[in-house]
Amino acid sequence: MTSHIPDKYVNPLTDFGFKKLFGSEPNKDILIDFLNLFLPSNHTIKNLTYTKNEHLGETLLDRKAIFDIYCESITGEKFIVEVQKAKQTYFKDRSIYYATFPVQEQAKRGDWDFKLTAVYTISILDFIFDDHQDDSNLVHYVELKNQEGKVFYDKLKFIYLELPKFKKTEKQLKTHFDKWLFVFRHLAELQKRPKALQARIFKKLFEAAEIAKFTPEEREAYQSSLKYYRDIKNVVDTSKEEGLMEGIEIGKEEGIEIGKEKGIEIGKEEAIKAVAKSMKAEGMSIPLISKYTGLSEQEIEDL
Repeated sequence: MTSHIPDKYVNPLTDFGFKKLFGSEPNKDILIDFLNLFLPSNHTIKNLTYTKNEHLGETLLDRKAIFDIYCESITGEKFIVEVQKAKQTYFKDRSIYYATFPVQEQAKRGDWDFKLTAVYTISILDFIFDDHQDDSNLVHYVELKNQEGKVFYDKLKFIYLELPKFKKTEKQLKTHFDKWLFVFRHLAELQKRPKALQARIFKKLFEAAEIAKFTPEEREAYQSSLKYYRDIKNVVDTSKEEGLMEGIEIGKEEGIEIGKEKGIEIGKEEAIKAVAKSMKAEGMSIPLISKYTGLSEQEIEDL
């Protein structure tokens, strides 16, 4: 019997791991290096400050937004950085809604000419959009364009990174972008820093990611965060298998292919709801449960 080797590095796709590596003042140069992969030269970040990640609407009845990380560069550009672990039906809609907060907060009292600084939403996705399944692009840049395809407004951008599409091995890593994606996909599985990741910024990231250096409180918080992450991953993986069997039965009447797809969705939905019930019973906030599971807040309230 082989003994289990404990994880050496934190999983960056967990809520705790992501904020530990990218959302703390001592590690902001790690976040800057990552964000600059996606930004045009005129918006390259030299320095940034973290701002509050919870934003309220105009009234008490308005829905609030809780960002994973919200920061601002020294030149005024604002960045929402999100990790999304499970598919959410209206995730693109949520991205648009969230972006309205850093836009509206720029309003000034008195005489104001409505000039705005740029707002970026960078979403790191642990899934592939349904309409992108046959699209090989790992990164999708979305901005406002006119009917001729020309940029109408260049200060509102949405960047979606679909991690499951990245398949390169350590030996295939060539660009800085490749190395960053490899970190997101494989950091939690590693026992030492790969030779391809010897740059200073990765040395610092690996040091910050060492679980052995965490305080007891940090380890406890990470284990809780890791549990929910694994629950969601297991839901997706096992529901595909279970849903396939159910789908085959449905397929006898509705057609095998339609049945498979329907069954997978039925199994996945029910399993995710079961995880959400468990999270709710343990006292997790509804917005956080929504983020982990992809269910709407109303669906969670109705459980």
